[in-house]
Amino acid sequence: MALRVGIIGGGQLARMMIAPAVELGIDVRVLAEEPGMAAQLAATAVGDYRDTDTVLAFAREVDVVTFDHEHVPQDVLTALVDAGVAVHPGPHALWFAQDKLRMRARLAELGLPQPDWAAFSDAAGLQDFLDAHGGRAVVKTPRGGYDGKGVRVVSAPDEVADWLAALADGGELLVEEHVDFTRELAQQVARRPSGQLVAYPVVETVQRDGVCAEVLAPAPHASARLSDVAASIGARIAEGLDVAGMLAVELFETSDDRLLINELAMRPHNSGHWSQDGAVTGQFEQHLRAVLDLPLGDPSPRRAWSVMVNILGGPVSGGLDSRLPAALEAHPAVKVHTYGKDPRPGRKVGHVTAVGDELDAVAYEARAAAVFFSD
Repeated sequence: MALRVGIIGGGQLARMMIAPAVELGIDVRVLAEEPGMAAQLAATAVGDYRDTDTVLAFAREVDVVTFDHEHVPQDVLTALVDAGVAVHPGPHALWFAQDKLRMRARLAELGLPQPDWAAFSDAAGLQDFLDAHGGRAVVKTPRGGYDGKGVRVVSAPDEVADWLAALADGGELLVEEHVDFTRELAQQVARRPSGQLVAYPVVETVQRDGVCAEVLAPAPHASARLSDVAASIGARIAEGLDVAGMLAVELFETSDDRLLINELAMRPHNSGHWSQDGAVTGQFEQHLRAVLDLPLGDPSPRRAWSVMVNILGGPVSGGLDSRLPAALEAHPAVKVHTYGKDPRPGRKVGHVTAVGDELDAVAYEARAAAVFFSD
């Protein structure tokens, strides 16, 4: 019988696990939030990932449960483990991806580099932090934020007055120093439950309006020391938090050559989409291998450079399909990946990847191909 992986969440990350699963003979099943989501190419059940009975029924049909997102509640995850279901990453690891305050505290315990931070629950607490950090800081909601949501750069407490007013008794917000970084990087590692770990090259990510727009792999002008430090940080987090599967660590590089940890994701990640076409083993195949505790694949790049450009929003009329023939004809060496989503301003609806030996040429090809899908 084929190995069976159950993926909770029906978005594009689940969708992109399907092709490598087919190649490996793995049976993928998806629990989607609603019909017609991106991962509809796999056997799909529709149900509420917050409902314990729904998730338990889904899990009975698979060998291991993994995730397209980190939002499954802890009580549901714990019920799966108590029922004897293999869950990777497990609830103990996902706890730190779900709650940024817990993440910051755990990273501090591990002695890992990160921005100065504090928890606060009132305007006075935030003002104290601002006064100690040059009058400017980043405030985050501890749970639920992504792609720039739940994040505000502030200079005064009244800029998060609505968040403070919405806090329940005992609730807190996270404030971090506003880091003067030179660029943003991302380090991915994969780890099996039995302990084997491999690291991908550190990459540079280009953000626009809080959303990843481009990834350059490996990060240009990355010294051997920087690459080693980034890989070490990824490995220490994966082992210190007992992560099984893919882990992405978003990093700030500062002008004085420090690396500071920004965010974590315990699943395939936008910063690793380049690896589908640019690495010996792409992140989606690697995640499946890892959660099934199979030997991990080689993460090495196939060519000197890979550039991934996200398709954000998409064409207002005609959809992505109407632009595909012209893009493929103009850029036959570029790989186009679409997510089966309707275009909407700011929405990630696909990406393109180019690989080659000259960074400028590779970047041009990827960016020029992506333009075909914009208005």
